[in-house]
Amino acid sequence: MASDIAAVKAAVDAAFRDEWGRVVATLIRTTGDWDLAEECAQDALALQRWPRDGIPGRPGAWLTTAARNRAIDVLRRNAVGAAKLREVAAMSYEPEPPAADDSPVPDDRLRLMFTCCHPALALEARVALTLRTLAGLTTAEIARAFLASEPTMAKRLVRAKQKIQNAGIPYRVPPAHLLPERTPGVLAVLYLLFNEGYSATAGADLVRQNLCAEAIRLARVLATLMPDEAEAAGLLALMLLHDARRAARLDAQGDLVTLEDQDRARWDQAEIAEGVTALQGALRRGQLGPYQVQAAIAACHATAPTAADTDWPQIAALYERLAWFLPTPVVELNRAVAVGMAQGPAAALPLVAALEASGKLAGYHLLPATRADLLRRLGRQSEAAAAYRDALELASTDAERRFLSRRLAETGEPA
Repeated sequence: MASDIAAVKAAVDAAFRDEWGRVVATLIRTTGDWDLAEECAQDALALQRWPRDGIPGRPGAWLTTAARNRAIDVLRRNAVGAAKLREVAAMSYEPEPPAADDSPVPDDRLRLMFTCCHPALALEARVALTLRTLAGLTTAEIARAFLASEPTMAKRLVRAKQKIQNAGIPYRVPPAHLLPERTPGVLAVLYLLFNEGYSATAGADLVRQNLCAEAIRLARVLATLMPDEAEAAGLLALMLLHDARRAARLDAQGDLVTLEDQDRARWDQAEIAEGVTALQGALRRGQLGPYQVQAAIAACHATAPTAADTDWPQIAALYERLAWFLPTPVVELNRAVAVGMAQGPAAALPLVAALEASGKLAGYHLLPATRADLLRRLGRQSEAAAAYRDALELASTDAERRFLSRRLAETGEPA
Protein backbone atom coordinates (compact mmCIF):
# COMPACT_ATOMS: atom_id res chain seq x y z
CA MET A 1 0.00 0.00 0.00
CA ALA A 2 2.81 2.41 0.90
CA SER A 3 4.47 1.76 -2.44
CA ASP A 4 1.15 2.40 -4.25
CA ILE A 5 0.75 5.71 -2.43
CA ALA A 6 4.32 6.65 -3.29
CA ALA A 7 3.75 5.77 -6.94
CA VAL A 8 0.62 7.92 -7.10
CA LYS A 9 2.40 10.84 -5.42
CA ALA A 10 5.27 10.53 -7.89
CA ALA A 11 2.78 10.47 -10.78
CA VAL A 12 1.00 13.57 -9.46
CA ASP A 13 4.30 15.39 -9.02
CA ALA A 14 5.37 14.43 -12.54
CA ALA A 15 2.03 15.52 -13.98
CA PHE A 16 2.32 18.90 -12.27
CA ARG A 17 5.86 19.30 -13.54
CA ASP A 18 5.14 18.25 -17.11
CA GLU A 19 1.58 19.41 -17.70
CA TRP A 20 0.79 22.46 -15.55
CA GLY A 21 1.90 25.07 -18.06
CA ARG A 22 0.25 23.30 -20.98
CA VAL A 23 -3.08 22.85 -19.19
CA VAL A 24 -3.16 26.46 -17.96
CA ALA A 25 -2.16 27.80 -21.36
CA THR A 26 -4.94 25.83 -23.04
CA LEU A 27 -7.55 27.02 -20.56
CA ILE A 28 -6.45 30.67 -20.80
CA ARG A 29 -6.60 30.52 -24.58
CA THR A 30 -10.08 29.02 -24.46
CA THR A 31 -11.73 30.85 -21.56
CA GLY A 32 -9.80 34.11 -21.63
CA ASP A 33 -9.80 34.03 -17.82
CA TRP A 34 -6.39 33.70 -16.16
CA ASP A 35 -7.66 33.13 -12.64
CA LEU A 36 -10.22 30.56 -13.79
CA ALA A 37 -7.54 28.69 -15.74
CA GLU A 38 -5.22 28.46 -12.72
CA GLU A 39 -8.08 27.55 -10.39
CA CYS A 40 -9.34 24.75 -12.65
CA ALA A 41 -5.87 23.35 -13.24
CA GLN A 42 -5.22 23.33 -9.51
CA ASP A 43 -8.60 21.69 -8.85
CA ALA A 44 -7.82 18.99 -11.39
CA LEU A 45 -4.61 18.15 -9.54
CA ALA A 46 -6.28 18.29 -6.13
CA LEU A 47 -9.30 16.21 -7.12
CA GLN A 48 -7.59 13.51 -9.18
CA ARG A 49 -8.84 10.03 -8.34
CA TRP A 50 -5.69 8.13 -9.19
CA PRO A 51 -5.35 6.43 -5.79
CA ARG A 52 -8.75 4.82 -6.43
CA ASP A 53 -8.79 4.35 -10.21
CA GLY A 54 -5.08 3.96 -10.94
CA ILE A 55 -2.63 6.21 -12.74
CA PRO A 56 -3.95 7.01 -16.25
CA GLY A 57 -1.88 6.17 -19.29
CA ARG A 58 -1.89 9.83 -20.39
CA PRO A 59 -1.86 11.97 -17.24
CA GLY A 60 -1.76 15.19 -19.23
CA ALA A 61 -4.91 14.28 -21.15
CA TRP A 62 -6.64 13.29 -17.89
CA LEU A 63 -5.75 16.59 -16.24
CA THR A 64 -6.78 18.62 -19.28
CA THR A 65 -10.15 16.87 -19.39
CA ALA A 66 -10.69 17.29 -15.64
CA ALA A 67 -9.72 20.98 -15.79
CA ARG A 68 -11.98 21.49 -18.80
CA ASN A 69 -14.92 19.88 -17.00
CA ARG A 70 -14.29 22.07 -13.99
CA ALA A 71 -14.21 25.16 -16.22
CA ILE A 72 -17.51 24.11 -17.80
CA ASP A 73 -19.11 23.82 -14.37
CA VAL A 74 -17.88 27.27 -13.34
CA LEU A 75 -18.94 28.89 -16.61
CA ARG A 76 -22.35 27.25 -16.44
CA ARG A 77 -22.87 28.56 -12.91
CA ASN A 78 -21.78 32.02 -13.97
CA ALA A 79 -23.94 31.91 -17.10
CA VAL A 80 -21.22 33.46 -19.27
CA GLY A 81 -22.82 32.46 -22.55
CA ALA A 82 -23.47 29.42 -24.68
CA ALA A 83 -20.78 30.19 -27.25
CA LYS A 84 -17.95 30.26 -24.69
CA LEU A 85 -19.32 27.15 -23.04
CA ARG A 86 -19.33 25.26 -26.35
CA GLU A 87 -15.77 26.37 -27.04
CA VAL A 88 -14.51 25.03 -23.72
CA ALA A 89 -16.50 21.81 -24.09
CA ALA A 90 -14.87 21.22 -27.47
CA MET A 91 -11.35 21.35 -26.03
CA SER A 92 -9.18 18.32 -26.66
CA TYR A 93 -5.74 17.37 -25.43
CA GLU A 94 -2.83 17.85 -27.83
CA PRO A 95 0.67 17.02 -26.51
CA GLU A 96 2.15 19.94 -28.50
CA PRO A 97 -0.47 21.95 -30.41
CA PRO A 98 0.78 22.94 -33.86
CA ALA A 99 1.45 26.61 -34.44
CA ALA A 100 -0.80 28.60 -36.70
CA ASP A 101 0.61 29.26 -40.16
CA ASP A 102 1.33 32.90 -39.32
CA SER A 103 2.66 32.23 -35.84
CA PRO A 104 6.43 32.57 -35.32
CA VAL A 105 6.24 30.78 -31.92
CA PRO A 106 6.12 26.96 -32.22
CA ASP A 107 5.48 26.08 -28.57
CA ASP A 108 2.23 26.74 -26.71
CA ARG A 109 3.97 27.63 -23.46
CA LEU A 110 6.33 30.01 -25.22
CA ARG A 111 3.28 31.63 -26.83
CA LEU A 112 1.94 32.28 -23.36
CA MET A 113 5.34 33.55 -22.22
CA PHE A 114 5.37 36.16 -24.95
CA THR A 115 1.82 37.10 -24.03
CA CYS A 116 2.77 37.51 -20.38
CA CYS A 117 5.76 39.59 -21.44
CA HIS A 118 3.71 42.36 -23.02
CA PRO A 119 5.62 45.67 -22.86
CA ALA A 120 2.66 47.34 -21.12
CA LEU A 121 3.61 45.39 -18.00
CA ALA A 122 6.64 46.20 -15.87
CA LEU A 123 9.49 43.75 -16.46
CA GLU A 124 9.27 42.30 -12.95
CA ALA A 125 5.51 41.79 -13.36
CA ARG A 126 6.05 40.00 -16.68
CA VAL A 127 8.56 37.63 -15.13
CA ALA A 128 6.50 36.95 -12.01
CA LEU A 129 3.28 36.36 -13.93
CA THR A 130 4.91 33.92 -16.31
CA LEU A 131 6.63 31.99 -13.53
CA ARG A 132 3.28 31.62 -11.80
CA THR A 133 1.24 30.79 -14.88
CA LEU A 134 3.60 28.68 -16.96
CA ALA A 135 5.86 27.01 -14.42
CA GLY A 136 3.40 26.76 -11.55
CA LEU A 137 5.82 28.31 -9.05
CA THR A 138 4.12 29.40 -5.86
CA THR A 139 3.91 33.04 -4.88
CA ALA A 140 6.42 32.33 -2.09
CA GLU A 141 8.94 30.81 -4.53
CA ILE A 142 8.63 33.78 -6.88
CA ALA A 143 8.97 36.22 -3.98
CA ARG A 144 12.23 34.58 -2.88
CA ALA A 145 13.55 34.71 -6.44
CA PHE A 146 12.94 38.47 -6.39
CA LEU A 147 14.17 38.91 -2.79
CA ALA A 148 10.70 40.31 -1.99
CA SER A 149 8.10 39.47 0.63
CA GLU A 150 5.30 37.07 -0.22
CA PRO A 151 2.47 39.61 0.38
CA THR A 152 4.24 42.12 -1.85
CA MET A 153 4.60 39.59 -4.65
CA ALA A 154 0.96 38.49 -4.30
CA LYS A 155 -0.15 42.09 -4.83
CA ARG A 156 2.10 42.42 -7.89
CA LEU A 157 0.60 39.31 -9.46
CA VAL A 158 -2.93 40.57 -8.86
CA ARG A 159 -2.07 43.96 -10.35
CA ALA A 160 -0.48 42.34 -13.41
CA LYS A 161 -3.60 40.29 -14.14
CA GLN A 162 -5.82 43.30 -13.59
CA LYS A 163 -3.75 45.35 -16.01
CA ILE A 164 -4.05 42.66 -18.67
CA GLN A 165 -7.81 42.73 -18.25
CA ASN A 166 -8.26 46.50 -17.93
CA ALA A 167 -5.88 47.37 -20.76
CA GLY A 168 -7.40 44.78 -23.04
CA ILE A 169 -4.04 43.11 -23.66
CA PRO A 170 -4.87 40.33 -26.13
CA TYR A 171 -3.99 36.70 -25.54
CA ARG A 172 -2.27 36.16 -28.85
CA VAL A 173 1.12 35.61 -30.39
CA PRO A 174 2.71 38.96 -31.24
CA PRO A 175 3.72 39.49 -34.86
CA ALA A 176 7.34 38.81 -35.72
CA HIS A 177 8.39 42.46 -35.75
CA LEU A 178 7.27 42.86 -32.12
CA LEU A 179 9.09 39.80 -30.76
CA PRO A 180 12.42 41.58 -30.05
CA GLU A 181 10.87 44.03 -27.58
CA ARG A 182 9.37 41.09 -25.67
CA THR A 183 12.59 39.04 -25.65
CA PRO A 184 14.24 40.54 -22.50
CA GLY A 185 11.22 39.56 -20.41
CA VAL A 186 11.18 36.03 -21.82
CA LEU A 187 14.91 35.62 -21.21
CA ALA A 188 14.46 36.83 -17.62
CA VAL A 189 11.67 34.30 -17.11
CA LEU A 190 13.80 31.42 -18.34
CA TYR A 191 16.78 32.50 -16.25
CA LEU A 192 14.81 32.78 -13.02
CA LEU A 193 13.09 29.48 -13.77
CA PHE A 194 16.47 27.81 -14.22
CA ASN A 195 17.86 29.44 -11.08
CA GLU A 196 14.94 28.26 -8.97
CA GLY A 197 15.66 24.74 -10.18
CA TYR A 198 19.46 24.95 -9.89
CA SER A 199 19.52 26.50 -6.44
CA ALA A 200 16.08 26.06 -4.90
CA THR A 201 15.29 28.95 -2.59
CA ALA A 202 13.73 26.85 0.14
CA GLY A 203 13.02 23.32 1.29
CA ALA A 204 14.84 20.05 1.58
CA ASP A 205 16.10 19.91 -2.02
CA LEU A 206 18.82 22.26 -3.20
CA VAL A 207 18.37 21.17 -6.83
CA ARG A 208 14.99 20.79 -8.56
CA GLN A 209 16.03 19.21 -11.84
CA ASN A 210 12.57 19.42 -13.39
CA LEU A 211 12.73 23.22 -13.42
CA CYS A 212 16.25 23.20 -14.87
CA ALA A 213 15.20 20.81 -17.63
CA GLU A 214 12.12 22.88 -18.50
CA ALA A 215 14.12 26.11 -18.63
CA ILE A 216 16.76 24.51 -20.87
CA ARG A 217 14.09 22.99 -23.12
CA LEU A 218 12.39 26.35 -23.61
CA ALA A 219 15.74 28.11 -24.07
CA ARG A 220 16.61 25.70 -26.89
CA VAL A 221 13.29 26.47 -28.58
CA LEU A 222 13.83 30.20 -28.18
CA ALA A 223 17.41 30.08 -29.50
CA THR A 224 16.18 28.15 -32.54
CA LEU A 225 13.23 30.51 -32.96
CA MET A 226 15.45 33.63 -32.86
CA PRO A 227 18.82 32.58 -34.37
CA ASP A 228 19.98 36.19 -34.69
CA GLU A 229 19.33 37.00 -31.01
CA ALA A 230 22.77 36.68 -29.41
CA GLU A 231 21.45 36.86 -25.86
CA ALA A 232 19.09 33.90 -26.46
CA ALA A 233 22.12 31.80 -27.42
CA GLY A 234 24.07 33.29 -24.52
CA LEU A 235 21.39 32.31 -22.04
CA LEU A 236 21.24 28.77 -23.41
CA ALA A 237 25.02 28.54 -23.06
CA LEU A 238 24.86 29.84 -19.49
CA MET A 239 22.25 27.26 -18.50
CA LEU A 240 24.11 24.37 -20.12
CA LEU A 241 27.44 25.28 -18.51
CA HIS A 242 25.85 25.48 -15.06
CA ASP A 243 23.75 22.36 -15.51
CA ALA A 244 26.83 20.41 -16.59
CA ARG A 245 28.13 20.66 -13.01
CA ARG A 246 24.83 19.66 -11.38
CA ALA A 247 25.70 16.01 -10.60
CA ALA A 248 28.77 17.05 -8.61
CA ARG A 249 27.12 19.79 -6.54
CA LEU A 250 25.77 17.39 -3.90
CA ASP A 251 27.43 14.40 -2.27
CA ALA A 252 25.81 11.03 -1.55
CA GLN A 253 24.19 12.44 1.59
CA GLY A 254 22.70 15.37 -0.32
CA ASP A 255 25.15 17.86 1.17
CA LEU A 256 26.50 20.82 -0.79
CA VAL A 257 29.96 20.44 -2.38
CA THR A 258 31.77 23.68 -3.18
CA LEU A 259 33.04 24.28 -6.70
CA GLU A 260 36.67 23.86 -5.71
CA ASP A 261 35.95 20.48 -4.10
CA GLN A 262 33.71 19.04 -6.82
CA ASP A 263 34.72 15.87 -8.67
CA ARG A 264 35.21 17.28 -12.16
CA ALA A 265 35.05 13.80 -13.65
CA ARG A 266 31.33 13.94 -12.86
CA TRP A 267 30.79 17.08 -14.89
CA ASP A 268 28.84 16.51 -18.11
CA GLN A 269 31.41 17.14 -20.81
CA ALA A 270 28.83 16.96 -23.61
CA GLU A 271 26.85 19.78 -22.00
CA ILE A 272 30.03 21.79 -21.48
CA ALA A 273 30.97 21.37 -25.14
CA GLU A 274 27.48 22.37 -26.27
CA GLY A 275 27.51 25.36 -23.95
CA VAL A 276 30.90 26.56 -25.18
CA THR A 277 29.78 26.17 -28.79
CA ALA A 278 26.60 28.15 -28.12
CA LEU A 279 28.61 30.87 -26.39
CA GLN A 280 31.10 31.13 -29.24
CA GLY A 281 28.24 31.42 -31.72
CA ALA A 282 26.65 34.17 -29.65
CA LEU A 283 29.89 36.13 -29.29
CA ARG A 284 30.51 36.00 -33.05
CA ARG A 285 27.34 38.05 -33.57
CA GLY A 286 29.06 41.04 -31.94
CA GLN A 287 26.09 41.91 -29.71
CA LEU A 288 27.53 41.45 -26.22
CA GLY A 289 25.02 41.27 -23.39
CA PRO A 290 24.82 40.17 -19.75
CA TYR A 291 23.89 36.53 -20.42
CA GLN A 292 26.91 36.12 -22.69
CA VAL A 293 29.20 37.63 -20.04
CA GLN A 294 27.78 35.29 -17.39
CA ALA A 295 28.19 32.36 -19.77
CA ALA A 296 31.83 33.37 -20.28
CA ILE A 297 32.32 33.30 -16.51
CA ALA A 298 30.71 29.85 -16.33
CA ALA A 299 32.95 28.68 -19.19
CA CYS A 300 36.05 29.76 -17.24
CA HIS A 301 34.97 27.43 -14.43
CA ALA A 302 33.73 24.58 -16.62
CA THR A 303 36.82 24.36 -18.82
CA ALA A 304 39.43 24.58 -16.03
CA PRO A 305 40.98 21.09 -15.62
CA THR A 306 41.39 21.64 -11.87
CA ALA A 307 40.27 24.24 -9.36
CA ALA A 308 43.85 25.54 -9.20
CA ASP A 309 43.77 26.17 -12.96
CA THR A 310 40.77 28.51 -12.73
CA ASP A 311 41.51 31.88 -14.30
CA TRP A 312 40.30 34.03 -11.42
CA PRO A 313 41.75 37.32 -12.74
CA GLN A 314 39.76 36.79 -15.94
CA ILE A 315 36.63 35.99 -13.93
CA ALA A 316 37.07 39.12 -11.82
CA ALA A 317 37.42 41.18 -15.00
CA LEU A 318 34.30 39.59 -16.46
CA TYR A 319 32.33 40.42 -13.31
CA GLU A 320 33.47 44.02 -13.62
CA ARG A 321 32.14 44.00 -17.18
CA LEU A 322 28.92 42.35 -16.01
CA ALA A 323 28.42 45.13 -13.46
CA TRP A 324 28.31 47.55 -16.38
CA PHE A 325 25.28 45.67 -17.76
CA LEU A 326 23.77 44.72 -14.40
CA PRO A 327 24.75 47.16 -11.63
CA THR A 328 23.19 45.03 -8.90
CA PRO A 329 24.45 44.19 -5.40
CA VAL A 330 24.44 40.45 -6.17
CA VAL A 331 26.81 41.00 -9.09
CA GLU A 332 29.02 43.12 -6.83
CA LEU A 333 29.05 40.34 -4.24
CA ASN A 334 30.11 37.81 -6.87
CA ARG A 335 32.81 40.21 -8.05
CA ALA A 336 34.06 40.44 -4.46
CA VAL A 337 34.33 36.64 -4.34
CA ALA A 338 36.34 36.64 -7.58
CA VAL A 339 38.60 39.42 -6.33
CA GLY A 340 39.15 37.43 -3.15
CA MET A 341 40.28 34.44 -5.19
CA ALA A 342 42.39 36.48 -7.62
CA GLN A 343 44.05 38.90 -5.17
CA GLY A 344 43.48 37.32 -1.76
CA PRO A 345 40.73 37.62 0.87
CA ALA A 346 42.07 40.88 2.32
CA ALA A 347 41.40 42.62 -1.00
CA ALA A 348 37.79 41.46 -1.04
CA LEU A 349 36.79 42.33 2.54
CA PRO A 350 36.36 46.09 1.88
CA LEU A 351 34.05 45.27 -1.06
CA VAL A 352 31.89 43.06 1.18
CA ALA A 353 31.90 45.66 3.94
CA ALA A 354 30.64 48.30 1.48
CA LEU A 355 27.78 46.01 0.46
CA GLU A 356 26.87 45.42 4.09
CA ALA A 357 26.90 49.15 4.80
CA SER A 358 24.60 49.80 1.86
CA GLY A 359 21.91 47.50 3.26
CA LYS A 360 21.00 46.40 -0.28
CA LEU A 361 21.48 42.71 0.49
CA ALA A 362 19.92 42.66 3.95
CA GLY A 363 18.49 39.20 4.55
CA TYR A 364 20.56 37.57 1.78
CA HIS A 365 22.43 34.68 3.41
CA LEU A 366 25.30 34.65 0.91
CA LEU A 367 26.48 38.08 2.08
CA PRO A 368 27.46 36.99 5.62
CA ALA A 369 28.53 33.60 4.22
CA THR A 370 30.99 35.34 1.89
CA ARG A 371 32.33 37.51 4.70
CA ALA A 372 32.70 34.39 6.86
CA ASP A 373 34.69 32.58 4.18
CA LEU A 374 37.04 35.51 3.69
CA LEU A 375 37.62 35.82 7.44
CA ARG A 376 38.17 32.05 7.75
CA ARG A 377 40.83 32.16 5.04
CA LEU A 378 42.53 35.04 6.88
CA GLY A 379 42.64 32.98 10.08
CA ARG A 380 40.20 35.24 11.93
CA GLN A 381 38.17 32.30 13.17
CA SER A 382 36.13 33.99 15.90
CA GLU A 383 34.86 36.66 13.51
CA ALA A 384 34.26 34.02 10.84
CA ALA A 385 32.16 31.97 13.25
CA ALA A 386 29.96 34.96 14.05
CA ALA A 387 29.40 35.55 10.32
CA TYR A 388 28.58 31.88 9.74
CA ARG A 389 25.97 32.10 12.50
CA ASP A 390 24.44 35.09 10.76
CA ALA A 391 24.31 33.20 7.49
CA LEU A 392 22.76 30.15 9.15
CA GLU A 393 19.88 32.23 10.42
CA LEU A 394 19.13 33.39 6.88
CA ALA A 395 19.73 30.19 4.84
CA SER A 396 16.52 28.66 3.51
CA THR A 397 17.50 25.18 2.26
CA ASP A 398 18.57 22.20 4.34
CA ALA A 399 21.66 21.57 2.20
CA GLU A 400 22.88 25.14 2.66
CA ARG A 401 22.30 25.01 6.41
CA ARG A 402 24.26 21.76 6.70
CA PHE A 403 27.13 23.25 4.68
CA LEU A 404 27.28 26.39 6.80
CA SER A 405 27.12 24.31 9.98
CA ARG A 406 30.15 22.32 8.82
CA ARG A 407 32.05 25.50 8.04
CA LEU A 408 31.15 26.89 11.46
CA ALA A 409 32.43 23.72 13.11
CA GLU A 410 35.72 24.05 11.22
CA THR A 411 36.38 27.40 12.92
CA GLY A 412 36.57 25.64 16.28
CA GLU A 413 34.12 28.13 17.74
CA PRO A 414 30.84 27.11 19.44
CA ALA A 415 27.71 26.87 17.29
